[in-house]
Amino acid sequence: MKVLRLFYLIITFLMCTFAHEEVLSNSDSTEREPQQPQHTNNWAVIVSTSRFWFNYRHMANALSLYRTVKRLGIPDSQIILMLSDDIACNPRNAFQGEVFNNADRQLELYGDNVKVDYRGYEVTVENFIRLLTDRWPKEQPRSKRLMTDENSNIFIYLTGHGGDEFLKFQDAEEISSYDIADAIAQMHEMKRYNEIFLMIDTCQANTMYSQIYSPGVIACGSSDLHESSYSHHSDMEIGVAVIDRFTYFTLEFLENVTTTSKATLQDLFDYYTFDKIHSNVGVMTELFNRDPNEVLITDFFANVQKTVIDEPDEDYVYVYDGDINDYPNEGIDSEFETFHHIKNTKQQNKSNNHIIKLNVPKEEHNIISYAITASVIGLFIYGYNSS
Repeated sequence: MKVLRLFYLIITFLMCTFAHEEVLSNSDSTEREPQQPQHTNNWAVIVSTSRFWFNYRHMANALSLYRTVKRLGIPDSQIILMLSDDIACNPRNAFQGEVFNNADRQLELYGDNVKVDYRGYEVTVENFIRLLTDRWPKEQPRSKRLMTDENSNIFIYLTGHGGDEFLKFQDAEEISSYDIADAIAQMHEMKRYNEIFLMIDTCQANTMYSQIYSPGVIACGSSDLHESSYSHHSDMEIGVAVIDRFTYFTLEFLENVTTTSKATLQDLFDYYTFDKIHSNVGVMTELFNRDPNEVLITDFFANVQKTVIDEPDEDYVYVYDGDINDYPNEGIDSEFETFHHIKNTKQQNKSNNHIIKLNVPKEEHNIISYAITASVIGLFIYGYNSS
């Protein structure tokens, strides 16, 4: 009898200990596991802020990035392209209706597949800020809106003429670093992005992201304070520079990227050297919660679809929403004891042959409850035998 009592005590002790460790283990894993950033859709905002023929390269810069993100899978419906659009048909253009980014003219950028969302005098500071914050009148078409959400990764590219914490729009107005910072802050408050990659190719570009304070933003600029952003080369027949150095080498890197590439943002940043760019490329990572070494290029430049699975707080049962008489009245298994309640309270749908989702109270059965039950039974048997 003493051996039997001792056996019950040992079993009870082991059950309680195991249950306690299970609770601690679940608690620790919940606290220690970092939340993995994830996105379900990609968007791109590509802006050339310049106009006039001598700024040919800025339009070529923007169209080059536009072509790249389209090649990697981001559809036109998720790309916002803002251009002055006064280059292709400019009277000075020896190649009417065409835009090139290289003197060999092997790649024509301005073809039938280019969809310009904002052109000419639509490219303004006000429209750019409205675009980011989605503060439009109700008549604004969806095709000209940035329809993002909290699961969107957004690539924003700006090119043009700038200075210390400002970027000129159409040689008529300026957007400041504070304007961009406040617009992104509004986006964060409105849950309009998961992560943002801001890339700027202009003189003193690194000053343009200096005031950003919202989380989840990583930025890259072509030149530091008091530095110019230089063009790469000119086409003698066109008569002007056709691309900037920073964008040229960005494209050179991205041409080897596919949707399955494992190249990271850090690989891109390391690719920029002073010998190539002729200025000091800047990177801001302080507000970004991931290591650039672990961020794939395709997280921003490609349309890599990912699925976010939400764990429901309650179980759901899916039932056939046909005629009410189609539901059986008897022969129901005991595990579906709530069936009659569902039958009597379900919402009627005017159309038959429809699937509806109904809430069913969730029953918690886990190893902890089993361990506690076994412990109570063990103590009861031990007490009974003692008496």
